[in-house]
Amino acid sequence: MSSSSAAFPAPPATAAAGGDKPAAAPYGSWRSPITADVVSGAERRLGGIALAGDGRLLWIEGRPEEKGRMVIVKEEDRPVDVIPQEFAARTLAQEYGGGAFAVDKSVVVFSNYKDQRLYKQAIGSAGPPVPVTPDYGAPDVSYADGVFDPHFGRYVTVMEDRRKSSLNPTTTIAALNLSGDDVCEPKELIGGNDFYAFPRIDHNKKQMAWIEWSHPNMPWDKSELWVGYFTESGDLAKRVCVAGGNPLLVESPTEPKWSPKGELFFVTDRGSGFWNIYKWVEQTNEIVPMYALDAEFTRPLWVFGISSYDFLGNSNHIIFSYRQQGRSYLGVIDYDSGSVSLLDIPFSDLSNVIAGDDYFYIEGASASIPMSIAKVTLNESKTKVINFSIVWSSSPDVVQYKPFFSTPELVEFPTSKPGQKAYAYFYPPSNPNFQGLPDEKPPLLVKTHGGPTAETRAVLDLSVQYWTSRGWAYVDVNYGGSTGYGREYRERLLEKWGIVDVDDCCSCARFLVESGKVDGQRLCITGRSAGGYTTLAALAFRDTFKAGASLYGIGDLTLMRAETHKFESHYIDNLVGNEKAYYERSPINFVDQFTCPVILFQGLEDKVVPPDQAQKIYKALKEKGLPVALVEYEGEQHGFRKAENIKFTLEQQMVFFARLVGKFEVADEITPIKIENFD
Repeated sequence: MSSSSAAFPAPPATAAAGGDKPAAAPYGSWRSPITADVVSGAERRLGGIALAGDGRLLWIEGRPEEKGRMVIVKEEDRPVDVIPQEFAARTLAQEYGGGAFAVDKSVVVFSNYKDQRLYKQAIGSAGPPVPVTPDYGAPDVSYADGVFDPHFGRYVTVMEDRRKSSLNPTTTIAALNLSGDDVCEPKELIGGNDFYAFPRIDHNKKQMAWIEWSHPNMPWDKSELWVGYFTESGDLAKRVCVAGGNPLLVESPTEPKWSPKGELFFVTDRGSGFWNIYKWVEQTNEIVPMYALDAEFTRPLWVFGISSYDFLGNSNHIIFSYRQQGRSYLGVIDYDSGSVSLLDIPFSDLSNVIAGDDYFYIEGASASIPMSIAKVTLNESKTKVINFSIVWSSSPDVVQYKPFFSTPELVEFPTSKPGQKAYAYFYPPSNPNFQGLPDEKPPLLVKTHGGPTAETRAVLDLSVQYWTSRGWAYVDVNYGGSTGYGREYRERLLEKWGIVDVDDCCSCARFLVESGKVDGQRLCITGRSAGGYTTLAALAFRDTFKAGASLYGIGDLTLMRAETHKFESHYIDNLVGNEKAYYERSPINFVDQFTCPVILFQGLEDKVVPPDQAQKIYKALKEKGLPVALVEYEGEQHGFRKAENIKFTLEQQMVFFARLVGKFEVADEITPIKIENFD
């Protein structure tokens, strides 16, 4: 530590022994077994799930210890890797990927990260994966969200072709021949619009559903659901727009699926503004709601391959989950009778589900269970859970830290608009060995989630517990514009990005100060990507916070719009508005208004937020004389995947805030990086 921190209280040398009263020590200085090493090595990512022909689960996991490599794994008595060491299953379609593999019986088709080609691999085969798409000499063509076509022995997939332009690639739905040994050019089935997703083929009749949308919309603003009919040669002939084509009805249909009987179901938010499940009656061209509720039955299409509901075998039952007031619910609907049974499982937060006959696998978590996949078995009438077992965990070793976990509280707080509320999860400091000093309130770290069209969820995240177990209070804000609360809440941010999100984060911090929960003199803020933008805007345009950390945050909205990839190239227009707003809400143009220390972290291969933004802010703050630090990572893109970088980022944020705002010394051995205008 530098000499400037000599006046801070030293970290506690000893904690309470078992059964003793917790030792009193300054908030932020507590010793915790949840180290940055534990955090960075703990979490394997999940990249999709599918069912093999034998009814067993396949999943993609990202392994920090293998530099974030995404591996397809099969559930056996001991899980086995499906693809060889030199392959990784990850697509760069739409930059964020998803939908990187599909399985039919015992054959897997997957996107290989390095060359972005599709490969075919027999599960359990010792032979190498076989390419099914051409080698274009560079990883310039990506595929996602593919399905096997039972009618024509082929693979149908979304294809993104960046060969002519990386900023404006061509997106189509294409078919690949799987029958011969020769690699053929993909055959375009449908094209001409800006974006496509969810090609889904009816196993009964020769027909396919898909979702498409066009600039300037994001898929959650306005999209269309289409059905096309295959000719005998496998081309799409006649097609019909099922939902989203009526200019008087704003909706964003998504997730089309054919039932085993050949009926088309999908999710849309027509009328109520909440994503609910509907069925298309082809004969009368009617759209029939299955279960109307002011709740969200899906989430925004940031990645391909979302699966929020599925059919249980050949029965009339759909397994589904929905979000309402900050938590998930799980249910089964008999879609012939309309009867709904809610199911009770230990997860309070649910995402993708895939189903067998009387069982299903579901991704979920809770405040004490990390992201996991569970196998859930139902009774004969499919109304009750008879067995629940976790088959995969992102952090299987975390249970040993349970005594240190802080339990989130859902906070509803008033926004700056009279009568309006927003939501957050508040995590109080928690450590069985320590308590704060009697006359002290804890420092607060406000987290602003990315997106911004996304939702933070109350799930066990060791990177949160890292802070709370050291004596920090932590709040994760679902500012206006977040998902999970319906379209109206989501659209609070239209033309107001950099205003509503910033106001809500400041309002939330003030609310916690006024409630007596935190120290108003030690408020810090952090965020990644779009959350990094909210962080920088809060530091430039408000004086609520005493320091901030931006992880690959956006500093220049105009530059972001000019340089960003196709998927989001008009997104910002909807969120910001006119040219004047672009200028006035870009923190980079108002560096003179920053009044407190900032630390910046940036991947040098980031295509979403190019590194020059962080460099510009760093230079300007350094010239202004404010304490500032910039950490740049070789080989990292938009989001850090390497364990050593995840660790370094966490530790340097902690020690930066401790030195500049905290008035305490951290208990961990961390060598701080040099802070300009401070060291």
